[in-house]
Amino acid sequence: MSLLVKNADVLVTMDGERRELEGGCLLVEGGVIASVGPALPADEVLDASGCVVTPGLVNTHHHLYQSLTRAVPGGQDALLFGWLQRLYPIWARMGPAHMKVSAQIGLAELALSGCSLSSDHLYLYPNGVRLEDTIEAAQSLGMRFHPTRGSMSIGESDGGLPPDSLVEREADILEDSIRLIDQWHDASDGAMLRIGLAPCSPFSVSRELMRDSALLARDKGVMLHTHLAENDEDIAYSLERFGCRPGEYARDLGWVGDDVWHAHCVKLDVNETNLFAATGTGVAHCPCSNCRLGSGIAPVRAMRDAGVKVGLGVDGSASNDAGDMISEARQAMLLQRVQNGADAFSAREALELATLGGAQVLGRSDCGSLEVGKRADFAVWDMQGLANAGAWDPVAALVLCGPQRARDLYVEGRPVVREGQITGLDMPVILEQACKLAAGLA
Repeated sequence: MSLLVKNADVLVTMDGERRELEGGCLLVEGGVIASVGPALPADEVLDASGCVVTPGLVNTHHHLYQSLTRAVPGGQDALLFGWLQRLYPIWARMGPAHMKVSAQIGLAELALSGCSLSSDHLYLYPNGVRLEDTIEAAQSLGMRFHPTRGSMSIGESDGGLPPDSLVEREADILEDSIRLIDQWHDASDGAMLRIGLAPCSPFSVSRELMRDSALLARDKGVMLHTHLAENDEDIAYSLERFGCRPGEYARDLGWVGDDVWHAHCVKLDVNETNLFAATGTGVAHCPCSNCRLGSGIAPVRAMRDAGVKVGLGVDGSASNDAGDMISEARQAMLLQRVQNGADAFSAREALELATLGGAQVLGRSDCGSLEVGKRADFAVWDMQGLANAGAWDPVAALVLCGPQRARDLYVEGRPVVREGQITGLDMPVILEQACKLAAGLA
């Protein structure tokens, strides 16, 4: 079956020349982009009149399990460490059903914001939880997914932040990591599922687990992910505990390279930024969460100017508290302008972070742009509604105006969102389940 997307007001390619094609068409065959530009015969036609078509957005950092713990009293006005200490005991009561439904809610929310590929960082496994709970959720929607086997091994009794009930034996963590990679990881072009390894943070795992995870990941050919340099508390902990800054700690343990991406990096200094640029290390920028937790403004302009790969992440739904990728792009643009001036970051650069930038961070050369041979992941945005009325530049309006919702989202050439509705799930049933589970936790 072939699909022709035709009559787009603007087709945003994000190719090497960043072409934007007025009246552009997209031909899809077998989940792959076969042609960009001219209208060609196809089995099915999708009319994009009055719409902007973009590559599917890419979310480089999330904690999907947190979708059932939004706006929790006692955590709404806390800094990172206090926020975690409030929520850890709640998360400790979650089980497999919580994880799956929470992931379905989070991924559906992302899809409606135009996101076709999402990573996830699951670092706690209470009450029989497995990474498969989130994998099944992604498969039920048809989303392209890059979950990471996170971990915590240093509890409060050993000087860590998490309660002892949520940490695991390091041997068990590594054993389960091997199991997951061997069973689920797909390194092929066009893969719908890839696995990464992601010790939670330098303040919740040991130096040995960080090092061993890096060795295992490279032996198995998978990517590495963790939180790094998120706020002033994070920097102070690193200096006191390890005698160095987070970037130095990462470098010493092998946590730099084009197979590594770090979340947040709000407090990177010039030397750490240059280190990441020189080694090809990626950054997941989470502007809304950084604002919500008062962590600060990440030096994204400086990172980009130095050559660091930067993508966007919504972070967990308990610290954002939304999962909206197009809003994340807008916030990224606004924060860089607050910090560096009104001409420091354009709407198109923010959209690039949300698409091509994220794909580069996740090592997906087959995604992130609309080019012949790449995977058919694209979003269709109806620009004729109230939110965009009067907009002269429809591409910039995607970021500058709003709120925006994708009219259609296709992943691997298959519809995940059609006419603003999730196609693969009975959302009223899922929402009812989510409300009951959240009420039980409360």
